[in-house]
Amino acid sequence: MTPRPHDKHTDPAIPLLMHCCCGPCAAGSIAPVLDDGRRITLLFSNSNLDTEAEYLRRLNAMKTLADFYGLHVETDPWDHAAWLEFVSVVPDFAACPERGARCRRCFQWQLTRTSVFAERLGAHFTTTLTLGPQKNSSAIHEIGAQWGEAFEPWDFKKGGGNLRSLELCRKLGLYRQNYCGCEFSKHANTD
Repeated sequence: MTPRPHDKHTDPAIPLLMHCCCGPCAAGSIAPVLDDGRRITLLFSNSNLDTEAEYLRRLNAMKTLADFYGLHVETDPWDHAAWLEFVSVVPDFAACPERGARCRRCFQWQLTRTSVFAERLGAHFTTTLTLGPQKNSSAIHEIGAQWGEAFEPWDFKKGGGNLRSLELCRKLGLYRQNYCGCEFSKHANTD
């Protein structure tokens, strides 16, 4: 059994909506939740992605992974203009470093969108964002706490999540991107 990357016991009868930022992060996150006896629906929501082509490329990887696990994927339409407007309230947002205020605002966007889908499905929710090595799980959990028990604070870096991700991505031939998704994170990785 995969170690549980969270400390909170939740009734396994409550379905869980898992916000998925990409196939690689989901690849390292799904197994421990299934091992915990949970029913999962995946949500691919990525308006932060800088191009629609990138959105579709990552969506295809998600569908491959969902087929492997026999899971359903809900999709949130790509709307980068709305995402940009949302994060633009952060002063000098384009120049913010990774893990900074722009990323926190993006986490707020992702979790807010996910909460709407979760409420519609009568589910709790979590996010695979916590698997990313550049993502601050504590910040994500702090933002998620505003939804009370509806948000489940899984930290998918714990319990070997990155290794699980690498192995499953290789096995399934999943696309592994080299930046988080927005045009600002792309530039951060080319410096």
